[in-house]
Amino acid sequence: MDALFEFLFKYRPLVFEQGEFALGAPGSLRVGLLAAGIVGAIAVATYTLARADSSAGERTAMAGLRVALLAVLLFCLLRPTLVLSTVVPQQNFLGILVDDSRSMQLADQDGVTRGEFVREAFDPETSQLLRELGERFTLRFFRFASDASRLEGPEELTFEGTHTDLGSALDVAREELSGVPLSGLVLLSDGADNTDRPVTESLVPLQASGVPVFTVGLGEERVEPDIELGRVELPRAVLEGSSLMVDVVVTQTGFGRATVPVIIEDDRQILAEEEVTLGPDGEPVVTRMAFQLDVTGPRRVRFRIPPQEGERVQENNARDVWIEVQGNREKILYLEGEPRFEVKFTRRAVADDENLQVVTLLRTAENKFYRMSVDDPEELAGGFPRTRAELFQYRALILGSVEASFFTQDQLQMIADFVSERGGGLLMLGGRSSFAEGGWDGTAVAEVLPVVLQDAPVTRPGQEGAAFLTELDVSPTPAGQAHAALQLGEDYEDPVARWEWLPPLTGVNRITEVKPGATALLTGALPDGGEPQVVLAHQRYGRGKALAFTAQDSWTWQMHADVPVDDNSHETLWRQILRWLVDGVPEAVSVTVDREQVESGQAVGLVATVGDSTYLEVNDARVEARITRPTGLVDTLPLEWTVERDGEYRADVVPLEEGDYEVEVVALRGDEELGRDVTYLHTAPSDDEYFGAGRRTALLQRIADETEGRYYSPSTLSSLPDDISVTGAGVTLTEERDLWDMPALFLLMITLMGAEWGFRRLRGMA
Repeated sequence: MDALFEFLFKYRPLVFEQGEFALGAPGSLRVGLLAAGIVGAIAVATYTLARADSSAGERTAMAGLRVALLAVLLFCLLRPTLVLSTVVPQQNFLGILVDDSRSMQLADQDGVTRGEFVREAFDPETSQLLRELGERFTLRFFRFASDASRLEGPEELTFEGTHTDLGSALDVAREELSGVPLSGLVLLSDGADNTDRPVTESLVPLQASGVPVFTVGLGEERVEPDIELGRVELPRAVLEGSSLMVDVVVTQTGFGRATVPVIIEDDRQILAEEEVTLGPDGEPVVTRMAFQLDVTGPRRVRFRIPPQEGERVQENNARDVWIEVQGNREKILYLEGEPRFEVKFTRRAVADDENLQVVTLLRTAENKFYRMSVDDPEELAGGFPRTRAELFQYRALILGSVEASFFTQDQLQMIADFVSERGGGLLMLGGRSSFAEGGWDGTAVAEVLPVVLQDAPVTRPGQEGAAFLTELDVSPTPAGQAHAALQLGEDYEDPVARWEWLPPLTGVNRITEVKPGATALLTGALPDGGEPQVVLAHQRYGRGKALAFTAQDSWTWQMHADVPVDDNSHETLWRQILRWLVDGVPEAVSVTVDREQVESGQAVGLVATVGDSTYLEVNDARVEARITRPTGLVDTLPLEWTVERDGEYRADVVPLEEGDYEVEVVALRGDEELGRDVTYLHTAPSDDEYFGAGRRTALLQRIADETEGRYYSPSTLSSLPDDISVTGAGVTLTEERDLWDMPALFLLMITLMGAEWGFRRLRGMA
């Protein structure tokens, strides 16, 4: 279309966009031509008065054609021109930025890679584009991937960069060329920016200095056929033997409706495998997969799809996720207000789990308690903890059927702080002294719970037990079906089937509503068809989590006559719920890294949170990281208090060797050790360049539009030298370009003359 426009109007559309219209004829000539035009128009108009054998309409049409012809002729005599600001040849610089990342190795349908196109387009021996640019500008080349640097010629390009940082490339080129007249920057890339930094930050200074960016999009927008595995999210650490459920997203083009295997494996074995039927072409599908990790230590879990026949990019078929499998024995405090079967069977369910220690405080009479699974005779000797340090040594707290009045106000607030500040897990079980029936409404703990406490029914004097009692046919909600803690066995493919088979439970606490932000995982249908009861719900609260299990007799799933002796639904459920309860609970001293997998030489932020035994932030600690390299050498690195946040210490680590690093952080206050924590870091080349491998046209167009440049494809790149000459910045001069000799005007005059003659001939007047 641009070629046709240029043929008719002499110049490309861009020239008209950049230029200003003007008339080149002198003022006196303009007046004379205008007067002549008026006289000529009047003379021609009198043509309409002639009678002959023509009608008034025919005479008006012929007069109109002659007036239009005269107007076009007068317009040409006025010498119309375009006034342009064009760059002065060889007085300006032009920066050319070339993407040097791995994605440039990808080939298009014609078999030519993006990198080969760049080398050919800027070959010093054969490139007409390079010759035309060199005649107009002083050229400066830059290569960029994760960083940017000067480039002497295309032969220095390697296309081995593992990241693309468009913003950094624009910054480096702008800064290096800031002292010279700069007509613009040319950016050749597929636009696959895979950094966290917004490109907009680099466009603002370019806009301020008036430097346009001319972007050239390389590659195809859709690489097909291709299958890509989406990003997979796993927790940073899990307990040994924990069940994990993960959503795996598979995107594809050209493989619609095909069936492919998704494999989860580590360095030792295949953990899970599932056949996935892909959706219509171009639509992603999500498959949920479950697996367990049984060996402690840092583990690399790989999610992969075997390469398919004809697939053009195979490197994006796998994702690696690093996770620490911990063998800790996590302590849970279980306070029960009365002897009941729920205590016995809950403890029995997790008795064989070496990673869970349920310390139980069972009230047998007023001010009398039976302690189970304590570490020493002093533990809980005075009953429920009365200090933060005593309570905060546990990772989770279970409250059975115990009334709120059992606790002091300080203890109630301490329980709330246990969740919000310490980050512990809280679980309240159903019972006649639980929830509203136990007077918990209006307490600090009620704020933590994920359910809305409804008014407890009023009982008559002498009436025993609660006034509310109902059977509950328990079933998982959609959120519960997807939750790892509620998967009751691998032999049931349908996550609902086993729940439907379990016998009903009973509830004595009327709870039908969860709080905003909370999630119901299990509900119970009532025999009379009333509003379903919430059986299990959870929510995040501060740094921790809170759960509510409102049934009072889950032990029925173990002892009911209809439940086979070898069925382990009850044990599996409570083992998984309690593991979830302690999952992610922080220590007083904890350490995290910005990224768990980086490349050699790439800085990683190391952040430690330091508190004392009561989890109050400490700003005067001495914090040190001991970094064990893959070769076994140990480096010591101090962390400094960040000042912005209490208890937060930070340092940057730059790993130089490939492999696994162990980072242990120790915090001391004087001679007292506040705590220590360990995290892991893996160093290896990244495959990010192969994910989302299609051309990001929208991003490249936005960069060009916001800097008043232009976007080009390989097919339109030949017009780049002429376009920069009229749109670029730097040293410019004013130029006038004639419009009177445009072919369109000549064709218009011929058309008008031919139209009048043809009209006469048609009407028999020629």
